Amino acid sequence: MPDKIFNPELASPGKVATQRQRRDVSNFLVEILTGVAVVGDMCFFLGGLLLAFHIRFSLPPLKYLKVGPEEITTINYSGNFIFGVFLFALLAARSGLYSSQNMLRLRRISLSLMNTAVYWLLIYLFISLLFYFHPPISRLFVLLATTCGTLWVFAWRYLFNRFLHQEHVSRKLRPRILVVGWNLEAQRLAQSVLQDPSQPYEILGCLPSAHNEYRVQPPGEVPQLGDYGNIEEILKTTHVDIVLIADLDPKTREIIALCEVCDREMIPFKVIPTYFQILLSGLHLETISGVPVLGIARLPMDSVFNRIIKRTIDVVGAIVGLIVSAPLIAIFGYLVYRESPGPVIYRQDRMGRRGELFKIYKIRSMRLDAEKDGAQWATPNDGRRLKIGAFLRKWNIDEVPQFWNVLMGQMSLVGPRPERPELIEDFKDQIRHYNARHNVKPGMTGWAQVHGLRGNTDLHERLRFDLYYLENWTPILDLYIMFMTFYRNKNAY
Repeated sequence: MPDKIFNPELASPGKVATQRQRRDVSNFLVEILTGVAVVGDMCFFLGGLLLAFHIRFSLPPLKYLKVGPEEITTINYSGNFIFGVFLFALLAARSGLYSSQNMLRLRRISLSLMNTAVYWLLIYLFISLLFYFHPPISRLFVLLATTCGTLWVFAWRYLFNRFLHQEHVSRKLRPRILVVGWNLEAQRLAQSVLQDPSQPYEILGCLPSAHNEYRVQPPGEVPQLGDYGNIEEILKTTHVDIVLIADLDPKTREIIALCEVCDREMIPFKVIPTYFQILLSGLHLETISGVPVLGIARLPMDSVFNRIIKRTIDVVGAIVGLIVSAPLIAIFGYLVYRESPGPVIYRQDRMGRRGELFKIYKIRSMRLDAEKDGAQWATPNDGRRLKIGAFLRKWNIDEVPQFWNVLMGQMSLVGPRPERPELIEDFKDQIRHYNARHNVKPGMTGWAQVHGLRGNTDLHERLRFDLYYLENWTPILDLYIMFMTFYRNKNAY
């Protein structure tokens, strides 16, 4: 393959200028709409604060609860409003509420908004306890403000999202991707984009690699825009926002040449790292003695602060769970014993964080001799299962004794499901990076489980969901998964 990989024939200057103008218009529109989102959020959150103030200080019976000796008015509380609005905007920006990638994704916006609300409540209450304000900040006002402000912002964002999903608007918001080469990761990306109307990207088309070949044939919905030798002309005459290389076989000089032409055309150049060569954790660029080094970024659970928050949620949830589930354990324990006399609580070795072994507790849902032939996964219509066991497993009732494992610190309420150590011995050799999921405590439920990836399902997909959870953990994501657990029981048999 020669170093000169581009067709020397240039497109007409008018057409090149038109494509650059389209990119400029799209970028400008994204900036404008982001600004509208920021201003709108601040205005509606302020509206929520004013509503909370009215409920707390103007409506009975709450208005009779005195905060201080002097009368509280909107004027002398205005500083609290201003501080609250700007604190919300800063936290919202930190949580990704104004990321262009989330602009069309209402579910992600909702999660980011809830995450922002939780942190706003905690920080505002902490500051009100740490410092003295004149007039004093009402704790009840802070709780009402969190609720009202979040609801108002969500209502506004819902309407704004409906506007953004109009075809003539969303088409300009979605960056258009040109994929160079094609592999299984590109295939997965294309399927996700084509099947989800909320995806913030559009697959414009593809080109073969520098060797004019594909590892995997692209689907019919993705057009081939030409040959690799004409890539410079294609970038100049086609509205491409991102060049994504999916084939790392070309020589270094060929990749550098492609990167240079993208730089000349002011088009971002990105790479799909092969899934089993580089972990999905965000790559982080740092310098060591002035030398740039690319490595795996820190995970959210590497933060001591985040671990404290997660452990607090676990302890509170485990105590409440044990109290609420005690009658269930008694009732279903009796039903299990009546059908199959013997121990009701089943103990089993599982692997936890950093490979530590522990005993997991479950209400027995199978016969006493279910594993006489060794460890194996449950299957649909499993003959080893008790009659009551099918109901227990479908509704995850057999898992409730694990609240004790959570309280003891062996598990978390949410995390990758723990596996049998004898099964992991096979998995770690068959699937690269499988043990990366053991960087956090295993959970009673998890991101993979609520998507139906449990039992005898695709381990590669399950690992992909587990790694996503590790990389994107927030307290709100945990609460969302807990909620989803109650009505998503696919493959629970």
